[in-house]
Amino acid sequence: MSIKVFNTMTRKKEDFVPRDAGKVGMYICGPTVYNFIHVGNARTYLSFDIIYRYLRYKGYAVTYVRNLTDVDDKIINKAREEGVSPEEIAERFIEGYWDDVKSMGLAEPTIEPKATEHIGEMIEIIERLIEKGHAYVVDGDVYFELDSFAEYGKLSHRSLDDMRAGERVEIDPRKRHPMDFALWKTAKPGEPAWDSPWGQGRPGWHIECTAMSLKYLGVNFDIHGGGRDLIFPHHENEVAQTEGYTGQPFAKYWLHGGMVNIGDEKMAKSVGNIVLVRELLQGTNANVLRLLALGTHYRSPIDFSPDKLVEAEAAYERFLNARRRIREALEAPSVTALAEKKALMDGLSADLKGAQEKFIESMDDDFNSAAAMAALFELVKEVNTFIEAYGQMTMDARELLEKVDALLVVLSGAVGLDLALPEAGDLADKLPDDVYRLASEVLAGAIDGMSKAELLDKILERRVEARKGKDWALADKIRDGLASAGIEIEDTPLGFRWKLKV
Repeated sequence: MSIKVFNTMTRKKEDFVPRDAGKVGMYICGPTVYNFIHVGNARTYLSFDIIYRYLRYKGYAVTYVRNLTDVDDKIINKAREEGVSPEEIAERFIEGYWDDVKSMGLAEPTIEPKATEHIGEMIEIIERLIEKGHAYVVDGDVYFELDSFAEYGKLSHRSLDDMRAGERVEIDPRKRHPMDFALWKTAKPGEPAWDSPWGQGRPGWHIECTAMSLKYLGVNFDIHGGGRDLIFPHHENEVAQTEGYTGQPFAKYWLHGGMVNIGDEKMAKSVGNIVLVRELLQGTNANVLRLLALGTHYRSPIDFSPDKLVEAEAAYERFLNARRRIREALEAPSVTALAEKKALMDGLSADLKGAQEKFIESMDDDFNSAAAMAALFELVKEVNTFIEAYGQMTMDARELLEKVDALLVVLSGAVGLDLALPEAGDLADKLPDDVYRLASEVLAGAIDGMSKAELLDKILERRVEARKGKDWALADKIRDGLASAGIEIEDTPLGFRWKLKV
């Protein structure tokens, strides 16, 4: 099955056929760096990170361009508020953005161009648009003339009259049409400015993405994407100026992600309901945030709330617990193959094959990550049932479990979800100090100088001894003491396992 994508331009799913066989060019609109990114921004970047990773999993060589808008009205206004230069604001929030996307576990794009490093290319495009009759100069400002591009509105599927009725447009008598948009703006005192044929000034927002996408991906590249809120006016204007400049289609497929909602409102700085990524990740595993994104199709709106995070956290623990159970089963002594267990083996083998096929089928269908993750959760359920029913593992069962474990890791990794289990040494640093108190209560003999990890091992050994001796009161005391310290114990037919509460 080939990949199908929903193209905003045509409003239908289409077979994904890259411009160049085996290669994909993808441009995603990055941040305007005047503040730290919030969860609404993060959802878009996560969605396209998932798409980027999956395309690579499918064997494509992907050139992924995600730009940085480092000159813009919002940056200038922020600089005025703080009494610093726009350059200082841009650099501060670029650094903050890089820190945040690293914390989120996003793969680095192939190219991450800054707008200010491509002024020359923008001027060249604007000059050509003027020559072709698509733009005009007024007092050092340059505007794109909408009436010169007959197909304006083909991406957002609205007529120019509809747009005028639904948008508040600043009245400027110098414009030939109220919705003509700026390609170049005359410099004002204290603003960043560059030399141009029309005098000192700076580029408009839309022309930046045209210049950078064409430079690094060429004409008619494969995927142009961003949040749904960029369809109009940003991407609509990009289409008009780019196709006016080149005379060719801009991008083959337009992909747009859904918004993040809190209650009935979209998360946005203008609404004032934002949750900054850096604040969220102080208490939330980045994989939980990714799993929250994976659980909803990238084109659909997603609800964000503490309850949704708790659900995603529990779902992530289901994956990790399945891998822990597989590891414990693999570490147990094996026995001779038993004929009566063949049906269980055949069932899990079929589940393994079915999960892989369903995962790929779902992701190939417009990157339906929600259905893909459902296939993995079903496999987790089946492997847990298998381990419970099978009992002590045979060599054949061990080999099958290893295949299941490997598939979980590979397919989750294909969409950027990390299911790595923390090593004992990693957990030791996170053990609570209450381990010392509990050790003094339940262990006999000297415990001075022992590390928390060593003490925990001794405490767990003592609980095993208590259970063997049917000293249920002591066993329960140890279990409850560990629980109050944030350490959960689970008893299984193959023994016990412990974990730190997330």
